[in-house]
Amino acid sequence: MKRSMLALVAGLAVAVLAAGVRAQGTGAEGTANPQLVGDLAKQLNTTPKQAEGAAGALFGLAKSRLKPEDWTKVAGAVPGMDGLLAAAPAMDPASALSGGKSAAGLGAVAGAFTKLNLSPSLASKAVPVLTQFVSKSGGADVGKLLAGALK
Repeated sequence: MKRSMLALVAGLAVAVLAAGVRAQGTGAEGTANPQLVGDLAKQLNTTPKQAEGAAGALFGLAKSRLKPEDWTKVAGAVPGMDGLLAAAPAMDPASALSGGKSAAGLGAVAGAFTKLNLSPSLASKAVPVLTQFVSKSGGADVGKLLAGALK
């Protein structure tokens, strides 16, 4: 009995330490969605804070372009969505009001990316990371909604 209890405690300790090392590796543990932010920071070669703001800016753009019922599906697939949206720098009202799926495309988030000290060209590299995450957590159809909004 004592051996099995000791083995259980040792196993739990190893699991906790491994999880801590994994979380420390990304530096994203204090963000609204550590998994998504860590993946995005790695792909874009940015800090977690920059990645969190970038994700928030892109999700904010998608929210402005999607029907409310479609946005609800996307938001439901992303734990911590409110925190991600809050991490986004304020977008230029002229960009945000550029008319839905206008020719501006991802240019609508250029100002937010610039405020994060990121090249606006990184927005197009971030979209596949976000859509893959949403597809995995919310299903392919929800991922397609997000991808369509971020064209």
